[in-house]
Amino acid sequence: MDKNKLVQYCLSKKGSFEDYPFGFDVLVIKVGSKMFALISERGDKLNISLKCDPFLVDVLRQQYPAVTPGYHLNKRHWNTVEVGDSIPEEKIIWMIDHSYDLVFKSLTKSEKQLITSK
Repeated sequence: MDKNKLVQYCLSKKGSFEDYPFGFDVLVIKVGSKMFALISERGDKLNISLKCDPFLVDVLRQQYPAVTPGYHLNKRHWNTVEVGDSIPEEKIIWMIDHSYDLVFKSLTKSEKQLITSK
C-alpha cells in the first residue's frame, strides 16, 4: 500500500480531514477534534500510527513485528505500523477502521451529530 492510497482511504472515512499540527512532515488525519491516524515517512519507510484498543495492542505487536508501540504517543493506546509487505493490506485497512471507530465513539454528542448529519 503506497502513501497516496493510505491517505485516500483515511480521508474516505466520514468527517475526516487533513491537519498538520506537528509540522509538514507528519500528516494527521482527524475526525471531529481528534486524530485517528498519523502518517509519516522516515527515510524510505512509510509509517502510520493508529489508535488501538488496549486489549489488542500487544496481540497486534506479537503477530506483526512491523507493529510497534506508538512513536511519540501513548504506548497503551497507539501503535505505529511500518507499512510494507510484512502486513497484509486488508489488516492495515482493518486497523484504520478500528482506530476511526474508537475515536469517533469518543467524540462529543454534538460532534457526532455534526458529522453524521453531513
